[in-house]
Amino acid sequence: MSDFTSDFWHFYVGGITLLSILACAFFLWVSGTTRVKAAADNTTGHVWDGDLREMNNPLPRWWVYLFIITVVFALIYGALYPMFGKMGGILNWSSHDQWARERERALAAVEPLYAKFRGTDPKDLAKDQNAMAVGERLYMNYCAQCHGSDARGSKSFPNLTDNDWLGGDGEPEYIKTVITQGRVGVMPPMAAAVGTPEDVRNLAHYVLSLSGSPHDAVRASLGQSKWGACAACHGPDGKGMHATGAPNLTDQIWLHGWGEEAIVKAINEGFNNVMPAQNALLTPDQIHVLTAYVWKLSHQAQ
Repeated sequence: MSDFTSDFWHFYVGGITLLSILACAFFLWVSGTTRVKAAADNTTGHVWDGDLREMNNPLPRWWVYLFIITVVFALIYGALYPMFGKMGGILNWSSHDQWARERERALAAVEPLYAKFRGTDPKDLAKDQNAMAVGERLYMNYCAQCHGSDARGSKSFPNLTDNDWLGGDGEPEYIKTVITQGRVGVMPPMAAAVGTPEDVRNLAHYVLSLSGSPHDAVRASLGQSKWGACAACHGPDGKGMHATGAPNLTDQIWLHGWGEEAIVKAINEGFNNVMPAQNALLTPDQIHVLTAYVWKLSHQAQ
């Protein structure tokens, strides 16, 4: 309920929940006190399928008692646990607190395992088969959803096996910082700084020419004069800059798609890529092992 900004939803949810329980009790009372006028043969006069007649019999006592128990249980449960809107309940229980306690118990159980790896340089840890087995499981649980089970990424999600790093040198300290703090990659829309739509398209061909990709040489020559709008981040030679996180445009590695249309879209619309910080999910020891595993992915041949 904390996601809502108005107490209206607290009263709405809590009110409907309580009203539903009380309505069940009310209708149970009505069904037990209301008498239907029956015929001499104790039928109500309702007939289905020609000869199926409704008898005017009371509800079975076991069913009535079970219904009463259900209503009483719902009221007691609602008083003890958060069921009526944002009311916490007498026990002050929450799913988040229970998750936190269970997480603490799980971390305590595996602490001896990670203690063996603590303090070991990530590059040395990458040679430890046991550590890498743990790192692989961490990767599959927390990283594979975006970077792929083979760590080769996909469109807009970096390949972790090619040693091409946007914001740093790919050394363990940089990898650990990114895992811990996350990373935001932003390219602002540049069409206004480049000029007309034709200028944007010409510039796209110049960008393709930087990596030796197929391009229109005439358009590329026209677009070269517009490169100044990009050079501040990507450098005068297009090789990118770690300080700004700007990618190298000469190596034929295309994070957001390859080709004229993809580059035109990038210039016109820009990008805003976010890798979330993992320090809320992983302990420092887990991040240490995961760092070694990710570093090893791009140094398999070493």
